[in-house]
Amino acid sequence: MLTILGFAMIATFLVLIMMKKMSPIAALVLIPALFCVFVGKGAKLGDYVIEGVTSLAPTAAMLMFAIVYFGVMIDVGLFDPIVRGILKFAKADPMRIVVGTAILAAIVSLDGDGSTTFMITVSAMYPLYKRLKMSLVVMTGVAAMANGVMNTLPWGGPTARAATALKLDASDIFVPMIPALLVGLLGVFVLSYFLGLRERKRLGVLTLDEVLVEEKVEETEAVLVGAGSGSGTSGTDKATGGAGSGTDAEDDDEERFQVLDPNRATLRPKLYWFNALLTVALLTCMIMEWLPIPVLFLLGAALALTVNFPHIPDQKARLAAHADNVLNVSGMVFAAAVFTGVLQGTGMVDHMAKWMVDVIPEGMGPHMALVTGILSLPLTYFMSNDGFYFGVLPVLAEAGAAHGVTPLEMARASLVGQPLHMSSPLVPAVYVLVGMAKVEFGDHTKFVVKWAALTCLIILAAGMLFGII
Repeated sequence: MLTILGFAMIATFLVLIMMKKMSPIAALVLIPALFCVFVGKGAKLGDYVIEGVTSLAPTAAMLMFAIVYFGVMIDVGLFDPIVRGILKFAKADPMRIVVGTAILAAIVSLDGDGSTTFMITVSAMYPLYKRLKMSLVVMTGVAAMANGVMNTLPWGGPTARAATALKLDASDIFVPMIPALLVGLLGVFVLSYFLGLRERKRLGVLTLDEVLVEEKVEETEAVLVGAGSGSGTSGTDKATGGAGSGTDAEDDDEERFQVLDPNRATLRPKLYWFNALLTVALLTCMIMEWLPIPVLFLLGAALALTVNFPHIPDQKARLAAHADNVLNVSGMVFAAAVFTGVLQGTGMVDHMAKWMVDVIPEGMGPHMALVTGILSLPLTYFMSNDGFYFGVLPVLAEAGAAHGVTPLEMARASLVGQPLHMSSPLVPAVYVLVGMAKVEFGDHTKFVVKWAALTCLIILAAGMLFGII
């Protein structure tokens, strides 16, 4: 009976959030609470929740302050020179533009928020793709894959969910996975290179001056057709504007780069090197595990706010600007305490794991990490991260434990499917990506699925080769 109720609870949770009948936070709280009553242990619901909240508090703190920290870094202009440098590097070479798209998406993904990454990447690169008549699905596909690999950062979501669901330390999951993830990111860059070569072969290479002249000539021809030859003279003069055209093109790029407004009030150019060194030190301490990740981001966010915005009203304004992301993510973590607490406390997960152990062929038992890595591709694509990590992973981990596979291995393997997951129709950020790029979702899906799946398999193979999985 507990096995049936456990699967019924997970299925109910998945159906409701996939059909968007309930928000993930509401479903994480109300569905397990209801099933806890069905099991006959409603009186112990409070104990399950308190135990879960206590164990999840460090994860919630890490997410809260990591979002604040990287949000402040974007506000003060830490990433602005990187964006300008990538635009300058790309010029009008399709190959460089595609590679630059991947690099930019990977860098901006450090903030852990897919929507922000896609807004910044598309705003910076879209004008170049349009001017050169490049394939926009190449831009959306490369950005989604790069963000998918980087989404495995502890504050990005999946790692925190895996740590939450299996009651593990996020750094114990993520740090050993870094070599495999770097191989996956390198795979995205290599793929971007070849996709860029394909675009270069199709379109050729122009200088920015030539692109601007061509663009102005087209505008002039349109004016001549619409208003007669008299109105076309000034257009022709603009089209042949001489040496200043390249600068005009670069200025136009910055004008159209609306997300990182070069004149925004939050910029702190005099503190750029302080912010850069602080970020490098923070990431170094995280990788070296000198302090727990929640403590590092708590200290980093407090220091970044204090130095960059010494006046209290300005600090409050920055916190308010990022409050939505903080509340959504941390609220999800605490809501998950109800789901995982009930699943574990009532004994449902144990009965479900026993059933899975019985149905999985004995020969596959010792390879449950590999099985989990492969399953993460379709499961994280056809269901949300909440559904997979809170509903499915605990069951797989229990089944793996019966065959001697550690929860850490299972958690690491569960991250493999993220490059594909970021193009899932259940990920809200992907609609930001295709919407801003003016790409049909079906065209994006048709292009990206095969390449994203390949990236996932590269990460899985690297993880096995390095003995991580």
